Amino acid sequence: MTENKVWTRDEVESPCVRICVVHPEARICTGCYRTVDEIARWSKMDADERQEIMAALPDRAPLLAKRRGGRAARLKRNGG
Repeated sequence: MTENKVWTRDEVESPCVRICVVHPEARICTGCYRTVDEIARWSKMDADERQEIMAALPDRAPLLAKRRGGRAARLKRNGG
């Protein structure tokens, strides 16, 4: 009997959690905490660059202030 071996790639997996919403001010995805540029270039990065980004992601979460109040709060904050 032959064993079915699944081919796997030895690479850093994407941190994407399929919550793709870019924070309007920080320009960071609120799901995975990558920048728009990092998301766009991810498939072309080498493993070392991906690992550096993965290590930096936990420190980015506090950069995303919770948005409260919707349009009215935005207008008030921006003086309009």
